[in-house]
Amino acid sequence: MSKKIEQETRPIKELTPQHIVKELDRYIVGQHEAKRVVAVALRNRFRRLALPAEMQAEITPKNILMIGPTGVGKTEIARRLAKLAGAPFIKVEATKFTQVGYVGRDAESIIRDLMDVAIGMVHDERIQDVRERAAQVAEERILDILTEKVAAEQQTALPAAARSAAANGKSKSKTAVITASGAATATASAPVAALAPVASRRRKQQVRKMVAERLARNELDEQIIEIELEPEESYNSVFEFVAGMATEDLGDGFQEFLSSMPNSRRRSRQVSVKEARRLLTQEEANKLIDFDQVVELATQRVEQSGVIFLDEIDKVVGSKVDLGPDVSGEGVQRDLLPIVEGSTVMTRFGPIKTDHMLWIAAGAFHNAKPSDLIPELQGRLPLRVELASLTEADYQRILTQPENALTRQYEALLGVEDVTIQFTEDGVSEIARCAQRMNERVENIGARRLHTIMEKVLEDVSFNAPDMHGEHVTVDGDFVRGRLGKLLADEDLSRYIL
Repeated sequence: MSKKIEQETRPIKELTPQHIVKELDRYIVGQHEAKRVVAVALRNRFRRLALPAEMQAEITPKNILMIGPTGVGKTEIARRLAKLAGAPFIKVEATKFTQVGYVGRDAESIIRDLMDVAIGMVHDERIQDVRERAAQVAEERILDILTEKVAAEQQTALPAAARSAAANGKSKSKTAVITASGAATATASAPVAALAPVASRRRKQQVRKMVAERLARNELDEQIIEIELEPEESYNSVFEFVAGMATEDLGDGFQEFLSSMPNSRRRSRQVSVKEARRLLTQEEANKLIDFDQVVELATQRVEQSGVIFLDEIDKVVGSKVDLGPDVSGEGVQRDLLPIVEGSTVMTRFGPIKTDHMLWIAAGAFHNAKPSDLIPELQGRLPLRVELASLTEADYQRILTQPENALTRQYEALLGVEDVTIQFTEDGVSEIARCAQRMNERVENIGARRLHTIMEKVLEDVSFNAPDMHGEHVTVDGDFVRGRLGKLLADEDLSRYIL
């Protein structure tokens, strides 16, 4: 494996556990213990990659079991962790799977889906790497098309009289030369024939220079031109072609496949220059990508740094009584076990080893205990962390502190309509109090309750925003109580709305 690919599998070498926790704090409120656990787990993955190959194979990942109610940040911690590491990430619900032999998804489809994610991730990165070169080639193609178009229009625009005079002049000259003598004809006509293509090339160069200058100034962006493109399915067929092949077999086979692709499948489209620039850049970038390297790098990323978040693990805790196959409980756990332990799964892109993937399982465990999982699976989730339920103070922080805080989102959304929203301190406190009250009264769905309450509080403003240009709306305690007071007082009604 090339040194370049090996180095690209180490995106977290600059991330210390302290820095990882700090980054998670930007988006997730509280849950400090959980953040510490996942930070150490992520750091250990880099530490393993720095060891000799023989030692790497012996060190297994420290998979994590998160225990806590919904809406407290379990999924967000796992997702942000994978994003920090630049690792392929997938979230799956354990309840979607059934035991092998029954209708439903089989556990190995998790790895196949993760590989698809990695292929898309690496493909996008390679597109960015070659985008500048592709853009230059696309610009040349557009310049050729525009030059031909402008030259043809200029030729058509020549006055008919001028073309007729030129033709008559040419005819007379030819007659005069012919009547003089045959020798004179050969001598006089040769320079004229030689100058014609030179003048044509010179005119074309002048047109091309003029078009290039206007193209650089974006003056021709709205000009409609006709371009030829590879059909979209041809690029899909590339991935289908490499799907069933081992990585080492891709080189020769891939070149043979490309050479056999029929050019007649190209399609013509009438688009603006601006759109043509985007489409042609994308097509040229795909041509510059080494697809066998995409598969190779994606495979390594999945095997060495893939992160799988397995939610609702508590929902597949089956009965201890052995009365036959258990489709939704222990049967699913037993199908998951070999993948979590480490095995080889066949995918469209070849075999994938699961030995060093990081699994983060999560569940509320209201009606079950982690000890109710089958012992073998418990042993493959050695790190246990309990996430605390959110308090009213946590809701206030969630509304204002994270970079993607809800209040900032609504300020930005309504700002598009030129409506200024200002959340006061007592307004935020009242929203947090309502969220806490509803979670205690009905079902505790954690921070997700804030979305429902915020939508209800700002429903009228959002609906009338197009007609409120330049207006300023202050969301204070009275504003919130005026829109939620009756709903909170009527417990039966609030169950359906909030």
